[in-house]
Amino acid sequence: MKSAEVDRWFTNTRPPSEDTMRRVRDILLGADRSMRERIQYGSLTFSSTKSGDLGAFVQYKKPGVNLMFMRGGRLQGRYPHLEGPTVKRMRMADVAEANARKAELAAIVKEWCTLGESAKTARRGSPAGRPGRSRRAPKSAGADRS
Repeated sequence: MKSAEVDRWFTNTRPPSEDTMRRVRDILLGADRSMRERIQYGSLTFSSTKSGDLGAFVQYKKPGVNLMFMRGGRLQGRYPHLEGPTVKRMRMADVAEANARKAELAAIVKEWCTLGESAKTARRGSPAGRPGRSRRAPKSAGADRS
């Protein structure tokens, strides 16, 4: 659902890649009826009423689109254009590249929306199927243990 607040943000901010940002916005909002947008911390952010915050445009004053997925590490699907281990990013240079990634962006939104409440809660411990790391300080080599 598009908001007047975001339209005003575009009018006032005039990012260099506005056309590409608007195209990505349309793709994300159109992928699931639960998707919403708002201005938070001075940037355009996207969330789902089912699963909470999905992502935000970062570095929007520079050319190109840099979409950050704050909890992208919770996504299990294969998304070849996502970069990063936990906080993930997808970069797009222009509208043509955004259009080429439409199916991937829509799949990310759909998966995010199916996570529901589990996407909103703080993740503790390790991801399913992976051993957790010890929280103890590492043992020093050759340290006196007496």
